[in-house]
Amino acid sequence: MIPIIDRVVDQNVLEKTVARFRDKNIILPTFAEQRDPELIPGKIKEKLKKIGLWERHPLNLFRITWKNEPREKGGLFGDVNTLELPSQLTGVKARIVLLVGKWFPTGAHKVGAAYGCLAPRLVSGQFDPTTNKAVWPSTGNYCRGGAFDSYLMGCTAVAILPEMMSRERFDWLREIGAEVIATPGCESNVKEIYDKCWEIRQTRPECIIFNQFDEFGNAVWHHFNTAAAAEEAFSKIAGPGATLAAYVSATGSAGTIAAGDALRPRHPELKVVASEALQCPTLLQNGFGGHRIEGIGDKHVPWIHNVRNTDAVAAIDDEDCMRLLRLFNEPAARATLQALGLEPEQVAQLPLLGISSIANVLAAIKTAKHFDMTGDDIILTPATDSSELYASRLTELHEERGAYSDRQAGIDLERCLWGQGEDFFKELTYSDRKAIHNLKYFTWVEQQAKEISDLNQLWNDRRIWARIFSQVERWDEMIRDFNERTGLLKALS
Repeated sequence: MIPIIDRVVDQNVLEKTVARFRDKNIILPTFAEQRDPELIPGKIKEKLKKIGLWERHPLNLFRITWKNEPREKGGLFGDVNTLELPSQLTGVKARIVLLVGKWFPTGAHKVGAAYGCLAPRLVSGQFDPTTNKAVWPSTGNYCRGGAFDSYLMGCTAVAILPEMMSRERFDWLREIGAEVIATPGCESNVKEIYDKCWEIRQTRPECIIFNQFDEFGNAVWHHFNTAAAAEEAFSKIAGPGATLAAYVSATGSAGTIAAGDALRPRHPELKVVASEALQCPTLLQNGFGGHRIEGIGDKHVPWIHNVRNTDAVAAIDDEDCMRLLRLFNEPAARATLQALGLEPEQVAQLPLLGISSIANVLAAIKTAKHFDMTGDDIILTPATDSSELYASRLTELHEERGAYSDRQAGIDLERCLWGQGEDFFKELTYSDRKAIHNLKYFTWVEQQAKEISDLNQLWNDRRIWARIFSQVERWDEMIRDFNERTGLLKALS
């Protein structure tokens, strides 16, 4: 049965959670407050002025939003953080606009996905912060977001991620006090993470696993919050005749792409495009392999991916991403970029794109070319994180390939951006979508003990996705009741 959280399961656990939060002075924001920070009480905003963006302070739960001021400390809220890439850089007429994730706590939007998984369990009495541990299986940013949220919500975190992920991730997780488990392999070795989860289920009963690939709270948060941010960003820049032509997202855990489900009814012409690594083209070719686009994970179809709402798949060469990581960050590339007509401040913003963000941009370029998009067409895509989280990768590239030059910058610009074609891009028919959905069987029914009736329901019952996404209204009611019981919010007013 597809889990729906709409009631308190255990009152005794809830009482202990209320007491824990009261003692630690933790107030939970509603999903609505994260979507629209104007709803946050004034006294909380006043306190936030003195709290750094990444500071491990419970009130930073209210900064889990696309609308933080782009400041490390002292900022409050404003417009959705966006970055539009000039056509001189992308080589296409369509306007490619990124939702910028750097200005979330931890520097990535996965803190939102993790909040969407943990908060409903806390306010429904399904997770006891005094005895349970929250396990965050991930290929990087999600376990960082889960560890951060856990710390702020008085919970103990266990992070699971592949051993070949960037050093920054491991260092930060240990610094925040999470238990860290490194599994064999690289970005695409997700099954090894799942195997570790099975071991934990059998040997550590205190652990509750929040698997981003099957936790609907992940998709719900993006459906409610990321879609609203995308809509607001589009409304702000759209002129007469503009169309929201595409929403492009790496599938990863299939949380972020769920925003496309919310955008579709308002923009019937919208193309929802899933991007993945060419070295592991699971959706495109039922393929497999290792790759270097950190943060997206693959070799399977996430349980929470509503494949019916996906129009196309783009596979991106990870070598292009690594080259562009250097192009966007190496000082030697600045002159080349400015010679295109980019202003210095535009060049200075390119490090806002991490590796998976670059992959999304390349998928957006393929989308624009495939569908013959014009200057009236706007493509929105998330910049999940920034290059700040990949300093060690830049160092490795320098050691491996030598110093970066303006000549190399020109080559990378020509080959990796302007040279993106319509190859490895596929529009999905009804049969294609059903075939991708059916791939879920091998991971989720055979390996992860899901019910085949649930698998069929996710395809055949078109109302189930609407019911899943609508849970957020009930969750906000439960959060408001929870805060009423702690009395902390009332004490502020």
